[in-house]
Amino acid sequence: MTHFIADDGEKIHVHVSGEGRPLILLHGWTANHMEWSPFMRALNEQHRVLRWDARGHTPDSCDPPRSDPTLQRMACDLRQLIDHFGLDNISILGHSMGALTLWQYLRDFGTTGLHSLCFIDQSPKLLTDEDWRLGVYGDFDTKRSQAFIDSLHEDFAEGVLKLVAFGRNSRAREGYLANTPAWESTRRRFRAFTPKPLISCWRSMTEADYRDVLSKIDVPTLLIYGGQSNFYSTETALFSVSTKARTTHHTFGNASASSRNCWSSWRSKRSFRILPAMRAPFSFLLSRWLNFAPGLIARAKTRWYKLNPLRSPWAMAAGPFSSGGPVPCFHAFQ
Repeated sequence: MTHFIADDGEKIHVHVSGEGRPLILLHGWTANHMEWSPFMRALNEQHRVLRWDARGHTPDSCDPPRSDPTLQRMACDLRQLIDHFGLDNISILGHSMGALTLWQYLRDFGTTGLHSLCFIDQSPKLLTDEDWRLGVYGDFDTKRSQAFIDSLHEDFAEGVLKLVAFGRNSRAREGYLANTPAWESTRRRFRAFTPKPLISCWRSMTEADYRDVLSKIDVPTLLIYGGQSNFYSTETALFSVSTKARTTHHTFGNASASSRNCWSSWRSKRSFRILPAMRAPFSFLLSRWLNFAPGLIARAKTRWYKLNPLRSPWAMAAGPFSSGGPVPCFHAFQ
């Protein structure tokens, strides 16, 4: 683990591994660089992978961040990470909060020096209103968000768990009510956080609206959404795709990221023997996209696939988040 010092004096921890063209992985809210661990062996083979702990998200840190981890501040941190390591021709992948951070980066700094982008399971606008129903749950307005923030002040860990448990995926709710070991483990991890900066981060996320940014992206971009996502409907994915004139649309109709047996079942799939080292189709598809875009995208036709369960980045030892993060929809912008 290495680090760089941001312009406000904040120490940002970064895990660097592998060799090849640079790939930056941006984790979600209340997560850290470990979110990507299941895929590192595959990604390290062809990429220099940089995984940070966003400010306010460093495990076991007792020191609050010098500045609140707003999306604007984290986008600046990302710019400074790129400058510090002297990166160019970069692929950047953002999941959840990481996707919002990446959209903010594009708004502030554009696509200069970027090779390709990937956004996982995120809406460009979290809060819903009379004119926008594609945010969290499809029904998460300002009043509901404030109630959630109030719950975070009362009991941060339980508030976050309930956000996951009482969403769109019934399996997450069942796991929470049963208080399975995975949920209890995640509860303990969340209790180690300092709530204040993460609550400020949530406020920043809910104030953001990146719908105007989508149409301005001019590098190959992959969108991944879960058909059984806790938070977003497939209409959110279709809205994002509709902002680009030329797309390649891959739908994995029966995918479920919660399966713990998918690793062994997928090893026998003939179509994935192209890269024998891959241990999960997410790694395979991501690496294939990273290494062959835009050529792969230009040649591809729209296809519909019905496949066995996939394992997504948030289906690691993340406990409750693993029950609601399937990856059935792949959309590649040309």
